[in-house]
Amino acid sequence: MIKSEPMPPAKPEDSAPKERAAPSLKDALREARIEAADRTAVVVDLRDAELARLEILNEALEPVFAAVPKDVDLFDRGVVPGAAPRLWIDMLAHVAMGRDKRVYRFLQDTRYGRRVIVESHDVKPVVDAVTRYVARRLVERERALVADTVSVSPERSAVAPRPRRSRWTGVALFLLGALAGAAALFALAWFVEPII
Repeated sequence: MIKSEPMPPAKPEDSAPKERAAPSLKDALREARIEAADRTAVVVDLRDAELARLEILNEALEPVFAAVPKDVDLFDRGVVPGAAPRLWIDMLAHVAMGRDKRVYRFLQDTRYGRRVIVESHDVKPVVDAVTRYVARRLVERERALVADTVSVSPERSAVAPRPRRSRWTGVALFLLGALAGAAALFALAWFVEPII
């Protein structure tokens, strides 16, 4: 059998319901402003952390871009702050931070959408991926320049250029068309009875 201890007698002030003061709008506004300031401070701290991590990556990429020839203007590298800070490599590729603000995401825009090239917590794999990307872009540029110089040379052209018509040929064709149109209108007027 379990013995239960008797409950102490209720005090008179406990039995009567307390009247609470109605919360004032002024106090509620003050609390809401404090909460908003705390959230803003956290967001600003996260954005500053993102920018700092992208700057670290930018500094790690400095030797890669120092090796790019000076006459190559394919790459426009730089950290762009904003709602989602990014480290742009060129017009197609950039590094952004992941949702947790600790993961680097190297992305490339293609005609089929955005493609993730590499995603890592560490700087080294991202630097390696950017280095390979820059090398591929330089090779593509060299091939495009070679293809342009080969296709420009007229002696190697597969299609013979068409001879250009003189200006008088165009004028003669215009006058011939005008004369044929006038003859058609005259014939129409001669053979059709007027409607009155």
